[in-house]
Formats: sequence, structure tokens, C-alpha cells
Amino acid sequence: MRRKTIVHAPTLTTVIMVEKTLRNSGELLKVAELKRRLPRKVMHNTLLTILDYLQSSGKILIGTKGILWVFSDRKELDRLVKQGIEL
Repeated sequence: MRRKTIVHAPTLTTVIMVEKTLRNSGELLKVAELKRRLPRKVMHNTLLTILDYLQSSGKILIGTKGILWVFSDRKELDRLVKQGIEL
């Protein structure tokens, strides 16, 4: 029986750094471009682990052309609800 082990687990600080970079980019990014925009270097496998987590939590979409931040903050959702029409 083979077990998949994580060689290097990301810290919360690193996960938040990647989230912030993706959220502030406002555009589709390739993994290489994301690595260049990060304020600190991140190991490739660690970054892939973070991206898997963000995708499974519904914060990003990963496609063939790149990565896109899709999660909307609660404040933005509240604003949209206030502007909406009640049915």
C-alpha cells in the first residue's frame, strides 16, 4: 500500500500570501507568472499544494490557460444583495 506524503506543508502565512496575490491580480495568471509576482519565493510543490487547496475550497479556478480568483468577499456579496431586486 502506497501512501502519498506531503514533503513540505505550506504555512498559513504562505497560503495567505498566495491568496492575496491572486485576489489582487484581477486577471488570469499562469503558475510561472504567479511565482514571479509573489513577494517571497515558494517551492513549486508547496505552491501546487496551496493551489489544490484553494481550488477545492472554491476560491480559484484552474484551467488550461491559467488560474483565476473567483471567490467574492462577504462585503461585496452584501452590497450586491442590497442593490438586487426582491422577487
